[in-house]
Amino acid sequence: MSVYTPSEVVEETGFSLDTLRYYEKIGLLERIGRNSAGQRRFSEADVGWLGMVRCLRETGMPIATMLRFAELVRAGDHTISDRIKLLEEHDRQVQAQIANLTERQSYIHHKISYYRNFL
Repeated sequence: MSVYTPSEVVEETGFSLDTLRYYEKIGLLERIGRNSAGQRRFSEADVGWLGMVRCLRETGMPIATMLRFAELVRAGDHTISDRIKLLEEHDRQVQAQIANLTERQSYIHHKISYYRNFL
């Protein structure tokens, strides 16, 4: 099993050390193992979980909802239907964001065309 130092996890995930510590403190990231010198050592599972957290964060999921998702995951397979519901709701919100951005982008394209007529 591979283990990663905090700096390797920062490099791999793009999260800062402060963010990793915060996520551990609030319970979004399970308690990180430590070596004999007390230094944090992240597992492959930790890094994989952080990939999921990155996806949820970058698509606008609030921390409270990410914490709820983490609780469901840790509770076991009997929560899969609840996880699906949570992710489906988030997916609807992401789709609405995409539609809004597409509409705004269309407006920007229209403005670009308008200004090009002056050249």
